[in-house]
Amino acid sequence: MSAYGRRAPIAHRRADDGAVHDLAEHLETTARLAAGFADAWGGGEGAALMGLWHDLGKYAREFQAMIRCADPEAHLEGVPAGPRPRVNHSSAGAQWAVERLGPFGRLLAYGIAGHHAGLPDWLGEGARRGLADRLRDTTHLARVRAAGPPAEILERAAPTAGLPVGADPSLWARMLASALFDADFLDSEAFFDRGKARQRRRPWRPLAGLCQRLDDHMDAAFGAPARTPVNALRAEVLAACRAAAERPQGLFSLTVPTGGAKTLSSLAFALRHARRHHLDRVIYAVPFTSIIEQAAEVFRDALGSDAVLEHHSALGPRAEAETARSRLAAENWDAPVIVTTTVQLFDSLFASRTSRVRKLHNLARSVLVLDEAQALPTTVLRPVTAVIDQLGRHYGVSIVLCTATQPALGAVFRGLAPPTEIAPEPERLFATLERVTVALPAAGRGLDWEEVAVAIDEERQALAIVNTRHDCRALHALLPGHAIHLSTWQCAAHRAQLLARIKRRLAAGEPVRVVSTSLIEAGVDIDFPAVFRALTGLDSLAQAAGRCNREGRLARGRFVVFRPRSSTPSRHVAQAIEAAEAALRGHRGAPFRPAAFADYFRELYWSKGEAALDHYGMATLLGLGGIRREGHPFDLSFRTAAERFRMIDEAQETIVVSYDAEAEAAIARLRREGAGREILRALQRFTVPLRRPAFDRLRAIGALEDVDGTAILVAPELYRDDVGLDQTALPTLIA
Repeated sequence: MSAYGRRAPIAHRRADDGAVHDLAEHLETTARLAAGFADAWGGGEGAALMGLWHDLGKYAREFQAMIRCADPEAHLEGVPAGPRPRVNHSSAGAQWAVERLGPFGRLLAYGIAGHHAGLPDWLGEGARRGLADRLRDTTHLARVRAAGPPAEILERAAPTAGLPVGADPSLWARMLASALFDADFLDSEAFFDRGKARQRRRPWRPLAGLCQRLDDHMDAAFGAPARTPVNALRAEVLAACRAAAERPQGLFSLTVPTGGAKTLSSLAFALRHARRHHLDRVIYAVPFTSIIEQAAEVFRDALGSDAVLEHHSALGPRAEAETARSRLAAENWDAPVIVTTTVQLFDSLFASRTSRVRKLHNLARSVLVLDEAQALPTTVLRPVTAVIDQLGRHYGVSIVLCTATQPALGAVFRGLAPPTEIAPEPERLFATLERVTVALPAAGRGLDWEEVAVAIDEERQALAIVNTRHDCRALHALLPGHAIHLSTWQCAAHRAQLLARIKRRLAAGEPVRVVSTSLIEAGVDIDFPAVFRALTGLDSLAQAAGRCNREGRLARGRFVVFRPRSSTPSRHVAQAIEAAEAALRGHRGAPFRPAAFADYFRELYWSKGEAALDHYGMATLLGLGGIRREGHPFDLSFRTAAERFRMIDEAQETIVVSYDAEAEAAIARLRREGAGREILRALQRFTVPLRRPAFDRLRAIGALEDVDGTAILVAPELYRDDVGLDQTALPTLIA
């Protein structure tokens, strides 16, 4: 009889019916799945061992007694405990990996030890234990040995290959951890929620079929019936992308001015390139959460709704509210086309939480398109560039750096090998698509919002773009009642309705005046005869100019840049304004030509010094780019790096608003069923991002309801049909 009597050890127990999940079966299945994921970059053997050993501590008698008799969620670590204490089951496998495999085992140990609580630091601080502390306390492994787990679990053969030459240990360990986390989650989900497991097995459209659908869509858009000078240029760009897709894998750039059909043409390259090289998926990252819905809608129109997964960081349980249910509901990017944000992408690449890391293995063997790649914040340029380089060199990723501001890429990504340009003669494209007359502000001359409002109201059709949501509200309030407000204080569903109204009025020649934040500058196909733009970075000014006379119907559109007298931009925007003013001093006559952009990006990125390009110290914490550090090269600080890394400066939270009947139905499902994956997807269109202080104020006055870690606005008077969330009403409510 075994040390467990007649009953085999179990990994999980369901609360509703008491069914049990065999431990050995769970370990073997997790190992098989993890190996399959990591085989994509040669890490399959290591990932298999992580799968076998991640729950090794569950063989201990103490764990078996607890999970059978006490707490059905005893397997959880790193989330709030229930009324009974939990047994540490993750340290034993980490200790065994290091004992059996030596230094390479430490790379596996990070993921094993962190498969519930998240990737740890090597050294702890204060009450927070690091991996080194957990490896020293060998009582966990001793309990497992005393229980006598099967030899076929413990004694599996060591990997035949270790860390490849030139591969950064931190990314290798994180990618292996991703394979483990996803495999563990999927096998656990198959046990706990067979319905969700069946949903995951639904077939996605194959990439080959998607190529044909996109070809048909693009040929209809740029074919002979719709042939105009602008469409002729777009067709030329598309043909170049299709031809370039046959090239070997590597780093590419696509330099096309605004209005040149860069978005769909880059997708055409990505799909054909993936098919040519038998890659698994296309991941398209846009710079702002506010435009992801629009990009995803463009792709769905071209490919069908059953081919595109839209995923961003706007909605998901907060770290302190993460539950077993929400962990299983996290997206793992198992779809042919993913549309996400650069914030979601790179925050995940530097994350430690399991629900954020689990998707990363699906980056391997993909085409990664970074739209408006020059928009990366200066504070993270070095670590982001290092990760891009590693993905291309060691994980089979082809990368496309898209930009509408030539020659941005040479300045922004000078740490990478020169990319292969896809576009035909970018300078000629830029000269051909110049469609506006630019009026720049006089030095030191600022305008009050009242003066800007008067200038806008004199135009029959005009768009004004400002730098902040507060500025948007201030300017909109000074315009007549028919003016339209667009900002992220409105949910995506609300903005989509307003954009449809704007396009109808433009097409009909009716009066329409719009005040928007920068969300309208990328991914929005809209055409105004006059555009006003608050001073900002030169690349953003060029994007704004692309909303003026976009289709070339006028000889020249009117693009006016103004300096707001009463506005306080963020640190990132302030730096961009400073660089733009420096560049424009020598290029006022041709502000959007290559020479101006060369000076702008040189000033923005490289005048601050190398340290400013890694503001949060990622290179030192994670050893990126071959940085030499004190101690062993595998002494890494995953958790500290995740806490410090910020693609955007300000901490934000997200709330869900009851915008319409569809939103109310999704919220009702959330209350009934909890934060499932499909429900969170449905709620994304009804989210509003808030800075943390505003979020805390709403919570303090009882305007928010927490439902399974998701914040719901329950004060409908705070959401208006014209401007969305109305924070100016907060003092009244508090009083």
